[in-house]
Amino acid sequence: MSLTKYLLTEKAIWYWTTIAVAIATVITVFVIPENAYPIVYIRYVLGSIFVLWLPGYTFIKALFPTKVPIKTSSESLDTIERVALSSGMSLALVPIVGLLLNYTPWGIRLAPVTLSLLGLSVTFATVAIIREHETVTLESRNKNA
Repeated sequence: MSLTKYLLTEKAIWYWTTIAVAIATVITVFVIPENAYPIVYIRYVLGSIFVLWLPGYTFIKALFPTKVPIKTSSESLDTIERVALSSGMSLALVPIVGLLLNYTPWGIRLAPVTLSLLGLSVTFATVAIIREHETVTLESRNKNA
């Protein structure tokens, strides 16, 4: 199965959801002003997900697309393990992005931070879906052989 066909299957719903949440967050951050109550709470909720969970989730998904590479009690990460690792990894990745932005001409402001996290999340999600596709393709070839 080709990657474009794989992107249209049910297994790729997480990818499209991740991209949609990231883009929706960027749109709300730049469109909804900070004093527009009560719709500003949408911005707060999406922004929290965008900063505290999404970068780590896409990074963990890129590292462990379907299976854990070491011998554990199960071959895949449970949902709770993936959520915990995602939160922890986001808390590690976001400060690194901020540190790197501090040494650029753009600095640590809303637009550079938002766009950097969008780029980071989309990049990791794309790497993850490619690795997941390769893993699934390899597994199906091994079963047929």
